[in-house]
Amino acid sequence: MGNRTLAIIKPDAVKRNLIGQIIKEITAAGFKIKAMKMVRLNKDSAGGFYEVHKGRPFYNNLVEFMTSGPCVPIVLEKDNAVLDFRKLIGATDPADADEGTIRKLFALSKSENVIHGSDSDDNAALEIAHFFSRKELLENYQ
Repeated sequence: MGNRTLAIIKPDAVKRNLIGQIIKEITAAGFKIKAMKMVRLNKDSAGGFYEVHKGRPFYNNLVEFMTSGPCVPIVLEKDNAVLDFRKLIGATDPADADEGTIRKLFALSKSENVIHGSDSDDNAALEIAHFFSRKELLENYQ
């Protein structure tokens, strides 16, 4: 799975109408979109997705934020997808993000940081499966 990762354009970016601009940055960096949809997470789905953070002080706020509006999960493909995408999105806190990264360009704060990216190949596989069935992945239609 090392050539796939999951991105999520978060509710703050959707609300600010940044979907197109963010996708433009992603595709310009050489990523291919393999699957994409807009969803509205409920507390169970968001809680399950972020279960790794359960018990941490920010967990409840994160779940509340991710259920506050629609988001756009996207399966991306490229060599070294996870690492390259993490570089493209930048540090969680946009104040610490490198110039030209998605978070530096668009994020308002550490909590409203516009985008999620998988942090490992193993998590990418789990996260992709959270949002997409095998049938939904474009390769099954080719």
